[in-house]
Amino acid sequence: MASKQMTQMLHMNQGQGETSYARNSSIQTAEQKRMKPLIEAVIAELCSSTSTLVPGKMVIVDMGCSTGPNALTLVSIAVKAVQDHCFQVQQPPPEVCLLLNDLPNNDFNTVVKSLVMLRQSNEHVVVTGITPGSFYERLYTSGSLHLVCSSNSLHWLSKAPEDLFKNHIPAYDMDKDARRQRHRIVLEAYAKQFRKDFTNFLKLRAKELVSKGRMVVSLVGRRSDVTATKFSYLSRTISQILSVMVSEGVIDKETFDSFYVPVYEPSSKEVREIIKEEGSFSIREMQVHDPTTDMNNALSTPSKFVNLLRALCEPILVQHFGDVMYEFVSTAERHWSMEGNLLGPYAMLAISLAKA
Repeated sequence: MASKQMTQMLHMNQGQGETSYARNSSIQTAEQKRMKPLIEAVIAELCSSTSTLVPGKMVIVDMGCSTGPNALTLVSIAVKAVQDHCFQVQQPPPEVCLLLNDLPNNDFNTVVKSLVMLRQSNEHVVVTGITPGSFYERLYTSGSLHLVCSSNSLHWLSKAPEDLFKNHIPAYDMDKDARRQRHRIVLEAYAKQFRKDFTNFLKLRAKELVSKGRMVVSLVGRRSDVTATKFSYLSRTISQILSVMVSEGVIDKETFDSFYVPVYEPSSKEVREIIKEEGSFSIREMQVHDPTTDMNNALSTPSKFVNLLRALCEPILVQHFGDVMYEFVSTAERHWSMEGNLLGPYAMLAISLAKA
């Protein structure tokens, strides 16, 4: 699969149906709630800085907003924080511009309607907008943003690791011995791609943020004391299901070997190192959450497990393998019955950053 195609198709399942992202994002909702105190603290700091907000305007962006009820959560938290802080200190709130970003194929229909309603219900929100495009590219003018938020997005890579698809190395080899021998190569390729992408993300946002601008982001990762001895949970789970489909003749091995889930779960240590090496931001706070309870609640039955997989990955699965979702669903349900919930990540990382 061409890397450009992967970028174009990398979006959550659209619509409002049973397998849509809008109906299968409770885990993401829990993480957004954990980001609330970080966003509130940042807003208080921004509103207290006259140099940052002159002449009384604030531009807030959510990058990778996706669709459904979570799409407006972070910007809504920020708007409420602006109102509360300005009321407490008895100062007029700034004019607020809210912008949402995701890839062009994202389902923006319901998002736009909700965004308009948010603006109409808040007199201080004077501009709202949608910016389609990859956050691994420039999206906004220099020095125009005050706060960038991103939740559950930055573990998605811009494309599959170049070293793997250029050298025709499968991400998950069906032969156990070959998989064990290539294990380190695969992990290093994914880590290298994440480092490249996350570094690029930081550089671009540093250009777009005002002086002393802020970012609050969260992503799926792992604690630094957990060694990366296995693939991404999502990649491994999808690959295990697909490998059964290969053995049953539903999909061919060559097509399977050329499929890469563009996801990497970095350790908190890796993230700290990349931020420090890139140099545009200082870390104000980094939190590491254990999402086990959220995962267990969200994936407690075969149907919930399968619906989440479809919400996250159906577009790229269909693009690469064709119409195989009926077989994928039945295989995934068997996988859950035999293995239980194996999708849970090691940790969720939430980070508050200040432009240096």
